[in-house]
This record gives sequence, C-alpha cells and structure tokens, in this order.
Amino acid sequence: MQRIILSLLIILILIVFSLTGCAITPDSNLLTPNNAPENSAAERTSTIINTDGMTLEDRFQVPEGYERLKVEPGSFEEYLRKLSLKPHGTKVHYYNGRTKLRNVHDGVIAMEIGDRDLQQCADAVIRLRAEYLFQKEEYEKIHFNFTNGFKAEYAKWREGYRIAVKGNEVSWVRGNSDDPQSYKEFRKYLDMVFAYAGTLSLSRELTAKELSEMQIGDVFIQGGSPGHCVIVVDMAVHQETGEKLFMLAQSYMPAQDIHILKNEQNKEISPWYPLNFTGQLKTPEWTFEHTDLKQFN
Repeated sequence: MQRIILSLLIILILIVFSLTGCAITPDSNLLTPNNAPENSAAERTSTIINTDGMTLEDRFQVPEGYERLKVEPGSFEEYLRKLSLKPHGTKVHYYNGRTKLRNVHDGVIAMEIGDRDLQQCADAVIRLRAEYLFQKEEYEKIHFNFTNGFKAEYAKWREGYRIAVKGNEVSWVRGNSDDPQSYKEFRKYLDMVFAYAGTLSLSRELTAKELSEMQIGDVFIQGGSPGHCVIVVDMAVHQETGEKLFMLAQSYMPAQDIHILKNEQNKEISPWYPLNFTGQLKTPEWTFEHTDLKQFN
C-alpha cells in the first residue's frame, strides 16, 4: 500500500512540473562555445581596452591623467609599441594548436610561433629583439649566446654558414642553402638559437638596470632552470605626478603565443603595472624582484 501511495505522489509531482513549465532546460545565455572570445563585462566597459584596436598602441589606452612616453621614430621602443595584435578576445595557443586554459592575458601578439616547442619565455624576448633588428637590416647586431657560451651570429648565418652541435661542442660549418639571406632562413637561425639558448644565457648577456631608469624594451629576468623573463613593451607617465606605468609581454612553457600580461593585482588599470610597486613584481605566472630588471646592450 505504501509503495502505491509513493508511486502516486511521484506521478503527481511530475504532472505539476510539466504543467508549470519547470522542466530543466539549458540556458543558451549561460553557454559559451570553446572558441568564443573571453570578453567579460568589465572588459567590454573598460576605458583602457579598445576592443577594435589592432595594435598594442591602439588596443590599450592609458589611464586618465597619463600619457605615453615619447619614443624615437624607428626605435625598438616604437617597434614594440606598434606590435600588431590578434582580435580582442583571442585565446593563447600552444605551438601544437592547443588552447592555454589559464587566462593570464589581455591581448595576443600577431606573430607565428612555429610548430615546435621552441619559442618559450627567453626565446620570445630574443624573437622580438631579432625581428626588430632584421626589419632595420642591422644584421650585425643580431647575435645571441648559447647556454655553453657559443656566440651565434646571424651575420655569419647570412654568409651561408650553419651551426653544428655535437654534445657540448659547437662550431660553424658550410651550409647548402640556396638563399641564406631570406626570411625563411632567418627563422631557421632563430629556431637554432631557441633550441640552445635560454634565460640563463640571456641573463648573462643583458646588463643590470635600476628600476627607476626603466625603458621600453627592458627585461625582467631570472636566469636558471627553471627561470623566466618578461619584456616591457610600453610605458606611460602621469602628466602631473610623474608616476610611471609599464606593460609586459611574455611567452611561457610549453611554447605559446606571445601575449600581453594582465595585472591581476590591479585590474582597474590592467594591463598596465605601476613602476612604484612595493615589494615584489607579481605577474600572473611568475614573481620578480626589483633587481631583476636588465637591458640590451
């Protein structure tokens, strides 16, 4: 008898739910496809982020009262500030096409990264510096050291030489490229550097710098295994107080798109960071010290 009563109650409940339209159905407004832009309400109403901007300079406005630091036309500083970006909301992808799950970025630089696990943190900094110098045709300035100290000079690569690695021994050998001065061969040179250089070798090449003297193009770097580095890609100054802000870009492990880092400590001005930060510089995936700032020579 009790089972019959229980069954009748269940049937009655189901009838009531069907009559009142309380069946559980997916809410299309709550579902987001995997490739949808990661736009939050804060981003859409932000006075910092111009979603239509397709360069770093156009995408990210300065906070009220600030203006961008003046830079020399044709300089590395200007090159970084005018980097092209992928459309707003683009996700960071790894070299193998997979999507980075953690959202640590406010923008993605429009630059291919190859299909090998090579262009990681130090490599991204090397890539940006080398691309600028290649564009300027200042080939003799493109050189980076391997971890063992070998100096990989692009000017020699352009002459048709290639780098042979046997164990810890590295040497130049004659190559067989039909067009050693092409951009395709330049990318091959960079891949070779990426394979044998890292934060340890790059940190030894750079020169220490006071935080108060920061410029666009400087690098926060901790050399080691593991180590990490990020590059300053833009700066602004307050017109009245003189306080400065800076913006950072990075790649990470495994190799991934170079991206503009969020400021998770102060989301109102993200992706800008205050130069007068106290204590450590906390970025989404690494923490740096004041003394970690260095510059290219």
